Amino acid sequence: MIAHEMTSTVFELAGYQVTQNLGIVRGIVVRSRSVFGTIGASLQTVIGGDISLFTNLCEKTREDAFERMLAHAAEKGAEAVVGVRYDATELMQGVTEVLCYGTAVRVKKA
Repeated sequence: MIAHEMTSTVFELAGYQVTQNLGIVRGIVVRSRSVFGTIGASLQTVIGGDISLFTNLCEKTREDAFERMLAHAAEKGAEAVVGVRYDATELMQGVTEVLCYGTAVRVKKA
């Protein structure tokens, strides 16, 4: 698996030189809200502030998509992933796709 510190949102990695571009890698997660989560979140909106049920769901979904992207990169023989981005699309009401993607690369110490 690729270490988290070997990822970057920019197209370079401090202290390393990219030696080979292995192409785009991605991690996709499709999640839905449970009925109980939706009811709980609705109650939290009455109080106001952070809706922790949705915050936790979003955080876990992004984390899972990120880890899947790293696994895809490792399958390609990558040592790092640069240009990491997230995208989300609502597929239907209550069902969202979260995509984490980037460019898998091989690197050497600069």
